[in-house]
Parts: sequence; C-alpha cells; structure tokens
Amino acid sequence: MAISSYASSSSMLTSPSTKPYLSSSLNNKTPFLGFPVAASSKTRIHDSPNSRTNPTFQIRCVNKAASVIPVDQRWMFEDTDFKGPDIWNTTWYPKAVDHVNTEKTWYVVDATDKILGRLASTIAIHIRGKNLATYTPSVDMGAFVIVVNAEKIAVSGKKRHQKLYRRHSGRPGGMTVETFDQLQQRIPERIIEHAVRGMLPKGRLGRDLFTHLKVYKGPNHPHEAQKPIDLPIRDKRITRQD
Repeated sequence: MAISSYASSSSMLTSPSTKPYLSSSLNNKTPFLGFPVAASSKTRIHDSPNSRTNPTFQIRCVNKAASVIPVDQRWMFEDTDFKGPDIWNTTWYPKAVDHVNTEKTWYVVDATDKILGRLASTIAIHIRGKNLATYTPSVDMGAFVIVVNAEKIAVSGKKRHQKLYRRHSGRPGGMTVETFDQLQQRIPERIIEHAVRGMLPKGRLGRDLFTHLKVYKGPNHPHEAQKPIDLPIRDKRITRQD
C-alpha cells in the first residue's frame, strides 16, 4: 500500500500540466503598435520525446508582424535613429520661386456695361489666385488685372443715385458723402478700386495684392509690354442686359 501510494504521489508531481506556460513578456505592449505582439503571433507547443519522464515544453512563437508591415515602413517600429526623408510633412507649400511677380500672368478687361459687383468679384478671384490649383491663402499667387473704360461701369437698380460713398478728412466735421453718379463723373477709377479692395484680405497681404489692380479711364493703358490677355469671364450675367 505504501509503494502504491508513493507511486501515485510521484506521478502527480511528474505529470505535465495541461495549461501551457506563457512568458510574462507577451503582455508587454509595443509603444508603436499599441497591442501585445503575442496577439498577432501563433504559439506552438511541442512535447519532448521524454515528456512522461521529463515534463518540459518547448514554446515557439512565429511573429508575423514583420511580414505584415511594408519594408519601407519597418523603421517606424524599430528603435533606431532613422535619417531618411520626412514622410509626415508632405503638404506642398509654395516657395519664393513659385510666385515671382515678373513671371505672373497679366489680364485686361473692358468695363463697358459690366455690372460693378460681378466684375469686382471676378477680378478679386484672379488677383488672389483662387482659380489656380496652387492657390495658397497666405501667399501672393495671383495675377495682375488691368481695367480700361472705368467710366463706363454699370450698376443695377437705383444704385446710380442711391449708392453712397463716404470719406473723411480726419478733422471735425470733415465727412464728405457723394453718390455713385457724382463719383463716376469725378474719379471713375475709384469706384472699381473701392469694390475690389473690399474683396481682398485685410492686412499686409491685402495691401500687396491691391497693387496688382490697374484701373484706367479710357481704352488705353501703359502695360503693353506685359502682353496682357483677356480676362476669362464665364458668368454671362456680368454684362448688363437691357
């Protein structure tokens, strides 16, 4: 009885456990992946030939993380000082050579029978460069615009006598108010300049963009050397329909 009990007790001590032993290192999370590497690996447990006499196990982990991550991105998951290209900041931003004033386009438009607001918005779009694929809000990417026959600009409704323009001399009581018709007879260029200026950014960039507008009274202008082309106008409502 004593021998049998001893054998049974020894068999209990030498019998292998049914649950495989997993190392504590599998619970460590990779700082880049955010989850344990063992979650994406397969654990293979092989019994030794002498498993009954020597209860030892061999744990082999096949890590497939290296096969999932592309080769050119594996450096992001390794603790090495990579000196390659900056792949995080890929947004294109114009350099100084991308907006040289001497290489910009010049447009010319005849203001005869053109509606003031619609013409001014079209001019502001091309001065800012919003019609270009390289448009950048903080950079001067636009073109130059020449306006001729400024005295023949048109307005709709009763704005010719109801639209008011105010200016102040800076002294007490120095406010001067005049109508659209009065200003058109006195300084017709100021009407288009005032409308376009209000559609440009307020600040240093807007002041620089305003210098790209050239308004003249009459059909002639002194910018023939720049070889201006016609301003593309897609909106048919920009011309007054009688």
